[in-house]
Amino acid sequence: MLRKIRIILAAVFFVGITLLFVGIGHQWWGWMAGLQFLPSCIALNFAVIAGILLVTILFGRIYCSVICPMGVFQDCVNRISSLRKGKKRRFKFHTENRALRDLVLAVFLIALMFGVQWLVAIIAPYSAYGRMIQNLVNPTSPAAIIVAVCTFALISVCAWLWGREWCNSICPVGTVLSLFSRFAIFRPVIDTDKCVHCHACEKACKSSCINSFEQKIDYSRCVDCFDCLDDCKAGAIRYGFVNPFKKKSAEPKSPEDKSGRRNFIMTTAFLSGAAITSKAQEKHLDGGLADVKPKQTPVRAERLVPFGAGSVKEFYERCTGCQLCVSACPNNVLRPSTDLQHFMQPQMYYDKGYCRPECTACSQVCPTGAILPVMKEQKLLMHIGTASVNLDLCFAATGKESCGNCARHCPNGAIMMVENPKGGNRIPAVLEDKCIGCGACEFLCPSRPVSAITVNGRSVHYDE
Repeated sequence: MLRKIRIILAAVFFVGITLLFVGIGHQWWGWMAGLQFLPSCIALNFAVIAGILLVTILFGRIYCSVICPMGVFQDCVNRISSLRKGKKRRFKFHTENRALRDLVLAVFLIALMFGVQWLVAIIAPYSAYGRMIQNLVNPTSPAAIIVAVCTFALISVCAWLWGREWCNSICPVGTVLSLFSRFAIFRPVIDTDKCVHCHACEKACKSSCINSFEQKIDYSRCVDCFDCLDDCKAGAIRYGFVNPFKKKSAEPKSPEDKSGRRNFIMTTAFLSGAAITSKAQEKHLDGGLADVKPKQTPVRAERLVPFGAGSVKEFYERCTGCQLCVSACPNNVLRPSTDLQHFMQPQMYYDKGYCRPECTACSQVCPTGAILPVMKEQKLLMHIGTASVNLDLCFAATGKESCGNCARHCPNGAIMMVENPKGGNRIPAVLEDKCIGCGACEFLCPSRPVSAITVNGRSVHYDE
């Protein structure tokens, strides 16, 4: 029964979060993104952090087998492997790879504390799953597709061959939660009097954490999938209360026990590091009978980050590259970056759309606080960039035609058509104190392949 309940809950979370990254049902499933552990740490959402740790102390690593989409994805791969072979997968106990586990967590913490967010985004489970789904379903660039395919292949192969090995050797969230799960009050327990040494529980354990010979379970790696309970025909395994104050018989300490202090220090560093860092596109073109050619992204003096980010620095310190905002953006403005410094983290592009003043989708779904919630009436008062005009490309300035498309469509009246000192058509001039950087002028400029207007981001945003 416990296994069936776990599967149902996992399916609900897995489908909901997957739909979020596909761009469906943000109003229904958006709260699930807020329950992810690492984004909650970065957003300093102490209520969620405390809730996940409390659940782990009470019931073990339920988070990894129900809420984490990457963990459930691995279970799906295991299930497919079993169906292909026509019989259930069989695993074998092995001791944990403590050296690899600690090394990956240490690298992750260093990247988190020193702002190497592209490395954080690659290792973090939620972000990795989000990039994989987003770029497989809605690819934005060759680099994004390569990253998605490589992530899918790597995780699938690991799950196919070794079950939950990725969760227990690579995943930093799994490593952190393992410190608390070893002291879980409710956990699977082997009744040594009933055990007949059939090894069925060990063979069913995709975390390879049940040593049926010694009748012991490594609770730091157990993800509470409850497969062992169903496979034990002798009824020797139960999931129930274990008195945490009961004195254990004296026995040599295992390597796991010796590393308790080290794990506590690394977990504290994990949470501290997080605190420090604290669909359709509208295919039309206004402005005359210009030939509609694909636009090129201009070189900007400063990159553009969304309304609600506060500043470029704050945005990239908090962003884990999960790309939930990318999937939520209805105007195809947010897309993953391909430069190494911010690899796979979103930035704004105006070659396929612009940031409509009435749209606040990205600010409503960000789980890390990289984009803070923005009200529609606030956007016209927030300045994230400034437009500049290249008169050498402007149709009006070069005498090709009287255009004014940028001035007509600016939502804030930040562009005026003024007299050309050289005579001829009136030319656009930008009122910088009114320009909010939405990109309507850049996107709707008929000049191709490079717009005559470029929006340069502001390193620090400000409100009127």
